[in-house]
Amino acid sequence: MAKAQAGKAKANTKASNTIAFQGEPGANSDMACRAAFPDMTTVGFPTFETAMATVQAGRARLAMIPVENSIAGRVADLHSLLPHTRLKIVAEHFQRVEHCLVALPGTPLKAIKSAKSHVQALAQCRNFLKEHHIQPVVHGDTAGAAREIAEIGDASVGAIASSLAARLYGLKVLAKNIEDADHNTTRMLVFSREAAEPDWRKEPCMTAFLFRVKSVPAALYKALGGFATNGVNIVKLESYLSGAHFEQAQFYAEVEGHPEQRGLQLALEELEFFSQKSELKLLGTFPTNPFRRKGWEAPTRPGT
Repeated sequence: MAKAQAGKAKANTKASNTIAFQGEPGANSDMACRAAFPDMTTVGFPTFETAMATVQAGRARLAMIPVENSIAGRVADLHSLLPHTRLKIVAEHFQRVEHCLVALPGTPLKAIKSAKSHVQALAQCRNFLKEHHIQPVVHGDTAGAAREIAEIGDASVGAIASSLAARLYGLKVLAKNIEDADHNTTRMLVFSREAAEPDWRKEPCMTAFLFRVKSVPAALYKALGGFATNGVNIVKLESYLSGAHFEQAQFYAEVEGHPEQRGLQLALEELEFFSQKSELKLLGTFPTNPFRRKGWEAPTRPGT
């Protein structure tokens, strides 16, 4: 009994220091987890769903999931999970994506004839590949491509992956920062079973939620009107159709502010009035990342 309890306590301690991500070790999401939470252990999973389910089951404390990229746009897979998850968004992180061409040790750049990687990574490095006459080969994962070329041992095949992947799989970095655009940045959301409790008086906050409006003329216009009249800035608003007949759109939104602030409180009340019954779901309130904080000043009056 004592051994079983000790083993369970050890497992709980390990889970409390674990952050889950989608992908193989060395993926960009792995790098983002390490950058944002350097003291935590990162664990990769094949899908967003399994990464988030691991947190829900208590086998990890956090999950970090990409939601949009400055070049490729939004990551659509997450939207199908948000209506059903019980997890809360507790933080955001912006990860600069730095693609590298990696290959077997001792391989010169001129020897690389083809490069494997995720389709988006290949697209983001199109100019480099064209310049060096390297044939792009689509792979399911950047880090997985690096692992695969390490296992195959073909010196003519490289991979576009992170420097972390090169280190993990014993590969050589032939070229760094080969992406076409220098603003290649991915925004990540951090999920937890426990909601964050940021103090909006000390730091700017954002609130995320889902809603579905009633199927009547001008419903969306009326639902969002409360944010304008109460001075609440809508930072993100996305729609996507769901259901067998694609008749109604569901919306994902992020706004500036905390529900304790009077303006946002009133705006959410108005939104709820014009939304389908039980179709307004708060996903979490979290501190605004310093990446986007410019000119913020602490509120000077209560309730602002």
